[in-house]
Amino acid sequence: MPSTPSASRQATVPDEAAGRRFDAVLAELFPEYSRSRLAAWIKSGDALLAGEPARPRDPVRGGETVTLAAVAEVQTEAVAEDIPLDILYEDPDLFVLDKPAGLVVHPGAGNPAGTLVNALLHRDPELALLPRAGIVHRLDKDTSGVMVVARTLPAHTGLVAQRAAREVHRQSLAVVVGALVSGGTANAAIDRHPRDRLRMAVREDGKDAVTHFRLRERFRAHTALECRLETGRTHQIRVHMQHLRHPIVGDPLYGGPLKLPKGASEELAAQLRGFRRQALHAETLEFAHPVSGEAVRVSAPVPADMRELLRGLRADSRAWEESQRR
Repeated sequence: MPSTPSASRQATVPDEAAGRRFDAVLAELFPEYSRSRLAAWIKSGDALLAGEPARPRDPVRGGETVTLAAVAEVQTEAVAEDIPLDILYEDPDLFVLDKPAGLVVHPGAGNPAGTLVNALLHRDPELALLPRAGIVHRLDKDTSGVMVVARTLPAHTGLVAQRAAREVHRQSLAVVVGALVSGGTANAAIDRHPRDRLRMAVREDGKDAVTHFRLRERFRAHTALECRLETGRTHQIRVHMQHLRHPIVGDPLYGGPLKLPKGASEELAAQLRGFRRQALHAETLEFAHPVSGEAVRVSAPVPADMRELLRGLRADSRAWEESQRR
């Protein structure tokens, strides 16, 4: 089990803050910590005003010393496992990694072990002290690609704030059914499916969800799209593409029955039948470093199964064009 390092810090209440609530001033003095965590430290007596416990609503006078003497608590009981990880970027504050398709992110019912969280705890046991082991956004089990993981509480707070403010930019590669003629924007609210709890759905009473997409490569019956998320709803790209009647190839939840292009070769037919996961890859992640403020941009290479799928679709398109010229 990791150690529980102290978050001991001190600051002086500015004179101009006189009369304001202790919790509001504390949040301004220590912006690297979330308001919920600071509130918990006030309640536990680990945040002191002039050396004494105080209530959140107590007014400050100005000039007092504020002390944080909190001990970080273990946030996850998951067991560390030696599972290889492809780390694309690393520093004392964060990891950026390339998650393979098939790897579940969080332990849960049916997946108590063998997850990304188990692998991260083996790589850095101190992640047990952070909410969700430092993971600030997730990818579906069968979606591959780039993810960022905070290694410190200030980094976690900063990344969560950027995500809430829609300042983390994510670009994904999706291969969808149908030959689109242009890009566009899917602006359709998403929430849990009213009958199937495993699925999400476009719903008028859902949460706002916006996906921008543009053509990267067009085949005769499929399209490779670059998708940029403006919001981050569960299954967002998958649901939006299904809503537009261009579901992602291989998607077991939203793809519908397999549709083979007219005259498809046996090789392509076998390839499409055998592609058993959504052809979706989180390709690029851009954000401001939560501690230094410097711009960070990391990309994960397209995985082998999707490269093979794209090669097969290109070959099919070329063969079809040649047959039409004869």
